[in-house]
Amino acid sequence: MSRTIKSPLPQDSQDMPPKTKEKGRKSGTQKKKKNLSVALRRDESRRAKASEELLKQKLQGLEAELKEARSEEKAIYAEMSRQHQALKEKLETRSHQLEEEVRGLREQLEMCQKEAKAEREEAEQALRERDQTLTQLRAQVVDMEAKYQEILHGSLDQLLAKLRAVKPDWDGAVLRLHAKHKEQLRQFGLNPLDL
Repeated sequence: MSRTIKSPLPQDSQDMPPKTKEKGRKSGTQKKKKNLSVALRRDESRRAKASEELLKQKLQGLEAELKEARSEEKAIYAEMSRQHQALKEKLETRSHQLEEEVRGLREQLEMCQKEAKAEREEAEQALRERDQTLTQLRAQVVDMEAKYQEILHGSLDQLLAKLRAVKPDWDGAVLRLHAKHKEQLRQFGLNPLDL
């Protein structure tokens, strides 16, 4: 702002100032205006620079936060990938173990079934042989009845007595064997009646 300077000269002198002094005043006023303009520009430049520095700092802070967030995201993804891979490997290992256990149990079951079948067939064969033996003996008795009726009655009584004595032991052994295999099949979750 420009200030008005009071002159000590009389009123008449103020009305007709000398030309040289008027020029000096104008020159001083222009110089002050110029200095004020320069000062304003300098202040604006400082404020603009300060604002620029502040924005740069904010931008650097945001970039640092973004970098940290990306780093954390990568770390979380890497950890999740590691855990996923570890879980996958664990599941694959467990699955392989279960497959091996199932395979082993199937082999055991198959072996037990084969053994049970073989023993059942053996018992059936023994029964067939016994029946065949009895049939043969009875046939021989019929053939020899006419000639050796008296002797045959005695021999037949002795043979039947022996058979009656042996039958409980034989039937008991067959029942024990059958019960044993039924229990083995139940241990493997099988119903003997389904076989």
